[in-house]
Amino acid sequence: MSKRDYYEVLGVERGASAEELKKAYRRLAMKHHPDRNPGDKQAEANFKEAKEAYEVLTDPARRAVYDQHGHAGVDAAAAGAGRPGGFGAGDAFGDIFGDVFGDIFGGGRRGSRSGVFRGADLRYELALDLEQAVFGATVNITIPTVVACEPCHGSGAAAGTKTIPCRRCSGSGQVRISQGFFSIQQTCPACQGSGQVVEKPCPSCQGRGRIQQSKTLAVKVPAGVDEGDRIRLTGEGEAGQNGGPPGDLYVEIRVRPHPIFERRGADLSCIVPVSFATATLGGNVGIPTLEGEVTLKVPAETQPGKVLRLKGKGVRPVRGGGVGDLYCRIDVEVPVNLTAEQKKHLKTFNDLLMADGDRHRPRTRNWKDGVRKFFEQLGS
Repeated sequence: MSKRDYYEVLGVERGASAEELKKAYRRLAMKHHPDRNPGDKQAEANFKEAKEAYEVLTDPARRAVYDQHGHAGVDAAAAGAGRPGGFGAGDAFGDIFGDVFGDIFGGGRRGSRSGVFRGADLRYELALDLEQAVFGATVNITIPTVVACEPCHGSGAAAGTKTIPCRRCSGSGQVRISQGFFSIQQTCPACQGSGQVVEKPCPSCQGRGRIQQSKTLAVKVPAGVDEGDRIRLTGEGEAGQNGGPPGDLYVEIRVRPHPIFERRGADLSCIVPVSFATATLGGNVGIPTLEGEVTLKVPAETQPGKVLRLKGKGVRPVRGGGVGDLYCRIDVEVPVNLTAEQKKHLKTFNDLLMADGDRHRPRTRNWKDGVRKFFEQLGS
């Protein structure tokens, strides 16, 4: 049975680059791998065909022969060199093969051959009052973390002892695991790739070289931070392994709800209750800001829900830019617990307003017009 063209097998153009060949092969291998298609002979055949094509086309010399003479030239060269055809793999191909299939078997090249690992990064949520976020603060936090064991200085070995070559991998840091009809190389689980194990474990850390511990840090919060901002503390994460550098600590900002203000970026907003008389006649109202009380001028005939702006009374963002504004939404407060005399005067006032129709109540007039039009359209 004649073989298919290698470029056709991988679904690439004849001038495809090494990266394009690798991507095409990865896609086919993931699709047809026997472990993903148990008992499927066609899938196994497709897998072998794709592997053979990839092996030839990623070897510059064999690819040049194939491009000139086709399958006959490659097969003759393989026979002359005593090279196994089809599904045999050399060292160079084995390296590529491990890269491609590392994600299938959870193996591949994870970690360092020397066993030196960087510590894990940590995340901490820091709750702040609005004032702390706006003006900045220094806050002490206590975090659980992993630190280097002091008695053994992070080596994991008891005092007076040393590390010895790992028996599992013979000191290489790698083990070869068979997966059906081929094998892959993985980091040794016994020594984590270092090739060395402790002769006698440190009693303080049981040979791990690190211990659980809590530590207190002073976090300097810059002025203007907002919800979701992160502060990075370099080197304050978990300790590394076998002399590796520590990770970082990321402090994520959370701002507690404020009883008066809401924040949106650089701007603040608040609700300002005013009396019926002040809203009608106008007047001055004392407004709290984060920097002290200021006076807000309420124009006459201000309607409920109107928003008045106090420029420059917001927040200066941590990343720079102008100071935001404070937006005050007017809420006309209805009086409660009126005395009989107050109710009498209020009724007299209301009668005087009603005597002039809706001249003093434009919103009522507009509402009545809308109702009238609604019924007219309903009846037509």
